[in-house]
Amino acid sequence: MKIKTTVAALSILSVFSFGAFAADAINADQAQSRESLGTVSVGAVSTSPMDMDQMLNKKAEEHGASSYRIIEARSGDQWHATAELYK
Repeated sequence: MKIKTTVAALSILSVFSFGAFAADAINADQAQSRESLGTVSVGAVSTSPMDMDQMLNKKAEEHGASSYRIIEARSGDQWHATAELYK
C-alpha cells in the first residue's frame, strides 16, 4: 500500500513540475505509443518525493529521453525509484 501511495505522489508531483525540465512524466497509456530506451533508478537518504522526481528527470535528460514513467518506488529512511525512459 505504501508503494502505491508513493508512486501516486511522485506521479502527481511530476505533473506539476514537468514544465521546468526537459523530460515529461507520462502514464502507462501514453507510454504505449513511445519507444523505450531502458530504465534508470535513483535513491537517496531522507529526501522528498519532489526531489526524487527531479533526480529521475535529470537521469532521463542525461540519457536523451523525452519522457519517463515511474514504474517502481519505495519510501522510508531511504527512497528508491525506477523509471522507464522513452524517446
